[in-house]
Amino acid sequence: MFVVKETFSAFKEIIKEFILNFENSGEVFINGNRNSIKLFQVNGQTISIKSFKSPNLLNKIAYKYFRKSKAKRSFEYASKLINLNVGTPNPVAFYENYDFIGLKDSYYACEHLEKVFEFRAVELDVNYPDAENILKQFTRFSYDMHQKGIEFLDHSPGNTLIKNEGNGNYSFYLVDLNRMNFHDEIDFKMRMKNLSRLTSKERIVAIMSDEYANLSGENKNLVFTTLWKLTQEFQFRFYRKKRLKKKLKFWKKQ
Repeated sequence: MFVVKETFSAFKEIIKEFILNFENSGEVFINGNRNSIKLFQVNGQTISIKSFKSPNLLNKIAYKYFRKSKAKRSFEYASKLINLNVGTPNPVAFYENYDFIGLKDSYYACEHLEKVFEFRAVELDVNYPDAENILKQFTRFSYDMHQKGIEFLDHSPGNTLIKNEGNGNYSFYLVDLNRMNFHDEIDFKMRMKNLSRLTSKERIVAIMSDEYANLSGENKNLVFTTLWKLTQEFQFRFYRKKRLKKKLKFWKKQ
């Protein structure tokens, strides 16, 4: 299946050629263990195309008969976010390639954003310029997302891009969109849990929880204690999983 946004319909065949020749064309942007991203030029505009890792046998079948592919979900969720006026790079296209068993590979194309930085940059650098202002505006962005019923399951430091618009104003864009839920309403516990993967630093949690309390009208102490508790629980699970993976690798070498 190959679907292209109407705004790029005139370039459908060009984009399809980029995807079909992905391995031998384009400029490498990210070459990861699981997924790769390359940049291409379309009518003077840069687009990024993400190649998702080929699924294992069970997922090949699941993506054909029971679940939407990551590429299709990314495209549909990006379109939903745009309609809800929540920042994300504009979707361009998605492509699914099937064999007789199931999904062989898939690709998602979107607008490439220039002069942006990850939320991670602010989270890692205690002296990052204008950090407190950025964190407060990011919290407003997250609150707006929650108010619109969006549960971004991968709300982590590398999955929000930030653009400095000047005069102390910043725009925020969600990326890596294939895991999202859309609700009529999101309760307090789910909101806090959704923010718990962003940092391990208490000072950042304090800034964000204070701003979230101001926006939501919730008790400031309740917001901070809930978010900090969930953050610590996530960090414990995260590092426990990391230690287990390290042990498994060690045992496999023996």
